[in-house]
Amino acid sequence: MDTHKTYTVEEAKRALERYCAYQERCHKEVQDKLRGMRMIPDAIDAVIVHLLDHNFLNEERFAKAYVRGKFKFKHWGRNRLTLELKRRQISRFNIQIGLKELDALDYYGTFDALAARRCEAIKESNTYKKRKKLADYLLYRGWESPMVYDKIKELIP
Repeated sequence: MDTHKTYTVEEAKRALERYCAYQERCHKEVQDKLRGMRMIPDAIDAVIVHLLDHNFLNEERFAKAYVRGKFKFKHWGRNRLTLELKRRQISRFNIQIGLKELDALDYYGTFDALAARRCEAIKESNTYKKRKKLADYLLYRGWESPMVYDKIKELIP
């Protein structure tokens, strides 16, 4: 027996308006949500068009908000931000617009502070292992390789 709730197109529109009003969403998240609600492809298209027309869904705005939020709270670098936006099927154009939200001074200042804090936290006597741990940590968070290796040479001579 199938006990999933079914939604009319109007109910789905209202539900997705609330979903998008709560926080910025990308098209992929909205499509996944609608598929989870077991909507048919035509209904999914109708709801997405409605959300776009009423400015509940905007990929450029999403990219900007995503970059600001993940940089500020998770301290992700450009590489990780780009990868995660691509994973959400954001266009290259909107990714570039989103990355422009990063202030250069803020970006490098955050990187320096993050690297120094992590270097202090690594309890490793072997210099090579310590360098590797710091590099892995910073590269995983999406910081650019040249920046990472220059900083490691500076912090762990």
